[in-house]
Amino acid sequence: MTKDTENDPRLTPLAASLPSTVPFIGPEAQERAKGTPFKARLGANESVFGPSPSTIRAMRQAAKDVWMYGDPESHDLRMALAVHHVVNPDEIVVGAGIDGLLDSLVRLTVTDGTPVVTSAGAYPTFNYHVTGYGGTIHTVNYTADFEDPDHLIAKAREVGAKLIYLSNPDNPMGTYHTAATIQRMIESLPKGCLLVLDEAYVELAPKGTAPAINTKDSRVIRMRTFSKGYGMAGARIGYAVGHKTLISAFNRVRNHFGMGRISQVGALTALEDQAWLEDVCEQVEESRQRLYEIATENGLEAIPSATNFVAIDCGKDGAFARTVLTALGELGVFVRMPFVAPQDRCVRISCGTKKDMALVAKALPKALAQAQAAVDTQKV
Repeated sequence: MTKDTENDPRLTPLAASLPSTVPFIGPEAQERAKGTPFKARLGANESVFGPSPSTIRAMRQAAKDVWMYGDPESHDLRMALAVHHVVNPDEIVVGAGIDGLLDSLVRLTVTDGTPVVTSAGAYPTFNYHVTGYGGTIHTVNYTADFEDPDHLIAKAREVGAKLIYLSNPDNPMGTYHTAATIQRMIESLPKGCLLVLDEAYVELAPKGTAPAINTKDSRVIRMRTFSKGYGMAGARIGYAVGHKTLISAFNRVRNHFGMGRISQVGALTALEDQAWLEDVCEQVEESRQRLYEIATENGLEAIPSATNFVAIDCGKDGAFARTVLTALGELGVFVRMPFVAPQDRCVRISCGTKKDMALVAKALPKALAQAQAAVDTQKV
């Protein structure tokens, strides 16, 4: 950011104070920087298995109508989601992925100095939005690579938090809490505090991970997406389920024409094809097991995962893991890693095809050797 840009008088004082950053650097930007494409795209937790064939056909057919705006109410999709989750349509809002919904929710609830609580190193886009609206972020540490509901609740009581953000299953570690644990957390929420429960990976998790959806309970809002299990990350379509009073408030700030016609049709068809989702879950499980094996083959420990990625402990500190990550990228394998210690001792690798896993199996020992050589050189 240039000095002239920083001092642009048209910006609000808050906007002028913010760094010109994004939560993630996309693989496309990294490919442009290095001048070659990645051989395996395994860093953004996309589903390389893609959407179902029926979903692709429906989206292709819908392309002829792309001259029209999408339905601003996402009516047909909300009706189908209401049936799927056995709730009322006015208890569901559709948005541009969970990221877009988080933006709207934070805009509705956070202003200068509003306290919110999250885990240090948890999914960063929530923090990005809170900072953008002037909120104050309070963090607690992970406990043994798990977000800690008890510590989050205690911190919320201490600071008078309006929001608590928790992802279950967790990103970036892939760990998860049982439905009973999450329900106890909901029951323990301080008065006036809302639990923002990010369930982006819940379709890929073991049964019993998500508590029953209770839209009468205004203490929690559930965020879900078609980006992960349904393989539609590029369509940018997610939804929130909650008490109708809170859900209706989204209409005050959301981008009403933000959901494209093709995306709505695709999500509706994907929801109807649960057999494809089950097949994807099986392929993800096979890939998870292979990533566990690859970790063991290299003398490393993998964190058991309930998602479509696996965090692999590189055995040293964050600097060493970052060197491994960089080396993997140079070898054509795009992965990411947690941002905050001690979780940053890991690299995070998305599940993929057998070909993808073969590339990881070949590249990881080379990357580890390069990282160790760099450490040995520093000792000399």
